[in-house]
Amino acid sequence: MSSKAQFESGHEIPVSSQEFPGKESHMPKPQPLFDEIPTDDGKSQKYKPAGKLKGKKAIITGGDSGIGRATAILFAMEGADSLIAYLPEEEDDAQETKKRVEQYGQQCYLVPTDLRDQANCKKVVDEAVRVFSGKIDILFNNAAYQMVVEDIKDLSEDQWLNTFNTNIHPYFFMAKYSLPHMKRGSTIINNASINAYIGRPDLLDYTSTKGAIISFTRGLHNQQIGKGIRVNSIAPGPVWTPLIPSTMPESAQKQFTSPMGRPSQPSEIAACVVFLASPDSSSVCGQTIHCNGGSFVSS
Repeated sequence: MSSKAQFESGHEIPVSSQEFPGKESHMPKPQPLFDEIPTDDGKSQKYKPAGKLKGKKAIITGGDSGIGRATAILFAMEGADSLIAYLPEEEDDAQETKKRVEQYGQQCYLVPTDLRDQANCKKVVDEAVRVFSGKIDILFNNAAYQMVVEDIKDLSEDQWLNTFNTNIHPYFFMAKYSLPHMKRGSTIINNASINAYIGRPDLLDYTSTKGAIISFTRGLHNQQIGKGIRVNSIAPGPVWTPLIPSTMPESAQKQFTSPMGRPSQPSEIAACVVFLASPDSSSVCGQTIHCNGGSFVSS
């Protein structure tokens, strides 16, 4: 059954402002979609699960909101339990994610922590091993930081270091600590960005980390594919999440769209993560899915 669309083609997003990291609960209407997929008629329909992840156990970083929340919910609809890591100040959003996952009959374990600290990455994996009885089937490295800065002369050294400490170093630590608990058939999915391919100038630090994620994905794939563990990435374009009002000025928000005439919904990106996590993508290894709303980029 269809419902009213979030964004019709050509419709501008509502401009708003939040403090970073932004909260899903404070997003202006129309709010993001998590378990519905937009349709061509400007409406949306419920995601249709097929038991693709039945019995699977997943770690999702940044799982409280946006793409992370949508992924936890679609994973649940497909039969998987999740453990989500998120910043302590995002507790309200995390609790809402947990509630929505449980509505689909699956477990959602919460770990509030700052993954910029290497030790906290280890704690997240250790907790997943504990609650999942030693089993980790899926790792979705998703948490990220961005903040618009127009020119390198205004980009502080502290912001540069913080962006790398948030966006790429935890991906390494989470993979390193998770892999000993993964078996043949397990998957790692890394969230990159279209910006790694287009070189967005006002997100220089963010863009640089996303390029590193692409290379990390390819190198880790070459290490692990012989063990039957697939590593892939996604490269979303504009997506309607709390990062937008919390990191972009009004001018950037007014241009926040894609060739299809609207930003993507978190559920649309999460559906790609489901595909990469499931056996349906068994021959997709070391690749990047460009879920960017119609932009052509060379891979």
